[in-house]
Amino acid sequence: MDEFYRIRRLPPYVFEQVNRVKAAARNSGVDIIDLGMGNPDLPAPAHVVDKLKETVGKPRTDRYSASKGIAGLRRAQAGYYGRRFGVKLDPDRQVVATLGSKEGFANMAQAITAPGDVVLVPNPSYPIHAFGFLMAGGVIRSVPCDPTPEFFHALERAVIHSIPKPIAVVVCYPSNPTAHVASLDFYKDLVAFAKKHDIFVLSDVAYAEVYFDDNPPPSVLQVPGAMDVTVEFTSMSKTFSMAGWRIGFAVGNERLIAALARVKSYLDYGAFTPVQVAATAALNGPEECIREMRDTYKKRREALVDSFARAGWDIPPPAASMFAWVPIPERFRELGSIEFSKLLIEKAEVAVAPGLGFGEHGDGYVRIAMVENEQRIRQAARNIRRFLETADKTLHNVVPIAARA
Repeated sequence: MDEFYRIRRLPPYVFEQVNRVKAAARNSGVDIIDLGMGNPDLPAPAHVVDKLKETVGKPRTDRYSASKGIAGLRRAQAGYYGRRFGVKLDPDRQVVATLGSKEGFANMAQAITAPGDVVLVPNPSYPIHAFGFLMAGGVIRSVPCDPTPEFFHALERAVIHSIPKPIAVVVCYPSNPTAHVASLDFYKDLVAFAKKHDIFVLSDVAYAEVYFDDNPPPSVLQVPGAMDVTVEFTSMSKTFSMAGWRIGFAVGNERLIAALARVKSYLDYGAFTPVQVAATAALNGPEECIREMRDTYKKRREALVDSFARAGWDIPPPAASMFAWVPIPERFRELGSIEFSKLLIEKAEVAVAPGLGFGEHGDGYVRIAMVENEQRIRQAARNIRRFLETADKTLHNVVPIAARA
């Protein structure tokens, strides 16, 4: 039987191959150190959990909620943007609460994409950035993910050679998976490019609060005039370790926000009201929990870089995000990221995310998530060190001769 149209447009789920090997190892009793999925292991802040408990069971909270988010939550998000970025938002017309930034991206794609519309998406990039538009009937044209002059050269080529002309460009900084951070000057050039060519900017800043130096990553909406062409997506998942709560936001251009709200009105009634009330408490509450989260990931980053280097695998220190984007060791490069990731599970009892899952240009890399404590990260490094030291003796039938040479 033929696949359904939208399913047929989706490539095979790359991560599933690695997940099967991981599940089989765990079923046989192996303690896998899972640095694959970016699933925060930190608890949500106590005052947020307390607000949830306080609200559950109150009159009327079990009813359908507001699809675009309760008014207090939208005001809280506007307040956050004002404090953090100096950006003024109208909570009624420029803010929509989403069921996580992933759902927000997918619904925005449905709202603005006609069959055959071209969207410019970084490669490698978080999968929904491309697949949301593929499911909506769009066509993806890949551009580099690094915020460098080559990014704009690629955009220029794409506009010249794409028929029809692209309708939007996606950016994600701090980047998932590469952890690159963009400057405000980069965003100024991006907004100028978008206005010149009459295309929208869709920006994902889910990791804006996970950074490791004294320079907080900017928002593209800080650029004068960016509101004319931009919608930006944020999330409670990483900032407040609320991934399972499924609360995110889309903010920015009124026309795009209205289109998203219209689509959402047909698809959902918003998150459970007590979850929205608790999310409001998070945004309006003390920020010490955010600093503690940031400090925790910074210590894990240091443990990762230090211990893996001593194990014989150099990790480029990420400037932001909860991920390291790591070249596969040269001797295993020809295996590709999927086979190398499966090998790490089988031989080192460590799970990572294969770079191919983020686009074909990620295949020489793996993404390592800092979602285990420092002790477990150092244990992973010891396992990998043993694997690397014995690989030449034990992997003659696995590693291509050219990769061993």
